[in-house]
Amino acid sequence: MTVTRRRWLVAAGAGLVGLATWRAWPEQGIFNPCLGVLPPELAQHPLVRDAWAGLDPRRVWDAHVHLLGIGDGGQPPGAGFNGDGAGWRRLLTAVQRRFFLNAACCEHDPVDAAYVDRLRTLTDALPAGCKLLLLALDRAYDDDGHDDPDHTHAWASNDYCQAVVEAIPQRFEWAASVHPYRPDAVVELQRIKARGARAVKWIPSAQGIDPASSRCDAAYQALVNLNLPLITHAGGERAAPGDDELGNPLRLRRALEHGVRVVVAHCASMGVSRDLDRGPQGAPVDSFSLFERLMDEPAHQGRLFGDISALPQSARAGLPLRRVLERAADGGDWAGRLLNGSDYPLPGLMPLYSPRQLVEDGLLDAATVMPLTAIRRHNLLLFDFVLKRHLSLGGRRLATSVFETRGFFDVA
Repeated sequence: MTVTRRRWLVAAGAGLVGLATWRAWPEQGIFNPCLGVLPPELAQHPLVRDAWAGLDPRRVWDAHVHLLGIGDGGQPPGAGFNGDGAGWRRLLTAVQRRFFLNAACCEHDPVDAAYVDRLRTLTDALPAGCKLLLLALDRAYDDDGHDDPDHTHAWASNDYCQAVVEAIPQRFEWAASVHPYRPDAVVELQRIKARGARAVKWIPSAQGIDPASSRCDAAYQALVNLNLPLITHAGGERAAPGDDELGNPLRLRRALEHGVRVVVAHCASMGVSRDLDRGPQGAPVDSFSLFERLMDEPAHQGRLFGDISALPQSARAGLPLRRVLERAADGGDWAGRLLNGSDYPLPGLMPLYSPRQLVEDGLLDAATVMPLTAIRRHNLLLFDFVLKRHLSLGGRRLATSVFETRGFFDVA
């Protein structure tokens, strides 16, 4: 068994253990109740009105929304979960698919259309002009640049993502996904830029991408030439199994040195990574501490950013969330370098979030718990947004610039 395959199985097992532990967390149940349109008393709740105060909705783009599907939307299919294989892999895929589809309220056929329809319905509760950045996800590729179906867990094609956005342009924008090992990577980057993609999305651990490899150089140069930012996961990754060593934040230095604008998803707020600045066998340290180190290096000003998607999750809402609140409040040195995103549909994985824990941690007012919980049962996007707008540390909230993300992506 290869090292990569062993790591894949370890990650798969960890994901299943995580799913199992949810059952011990009854605060908001296990499954998303998928209630309908927000009742007026929630839509006009003071908590919601206060969340939008001071923001220009036309500048508010949710910068991290996954486009998922099972491939029942047409021929050829535009998205899918890989259910092939046996043992751990098949079990993990089946469990994740069940929870993700419930989180997105699209468990009935056709699933792909239901997923998009639910997203469109959720945006109806948002002010006009507010948009979602839908993320495509390329397949895994091997070191020789060949499509690697055995290690492709989930995927959503660029053409499918573009088509969904073009059908609802008043609410959706899109980010493509192009694996840098593909022989046609540069050509595909040029194509998706011409078709309106706002960014490129990677999950290195799941896709088999080493951001520190010279095999990425041509793609990096193309990203710079096309002025396309790279949104890439870093730190531990549990939603899609793979090799977490590829998610080491320090491996992104190569992209930064090429001049790529890099957005580190979740601010690398989970897991541990080797301190490669101390050599290939550097001691394992919190991945977030390495992200913070990179952010503090003057050479990366204007190039390195983070998104705060998933940060309020119970598994992440420790030191990383506190540091983000300290540094990204108005006047903070990260206020202009962090972007808000919901990580939809993950806010619908009910046990992952606990407003009560955030209250106990001193980051949320107790009076917000009941209305936030009620909003979540109807609208995950609004729940995530209102929750983050009311997080505070020492009376200081995240700066409005964290939520007005359009300027980062809306460039020629």
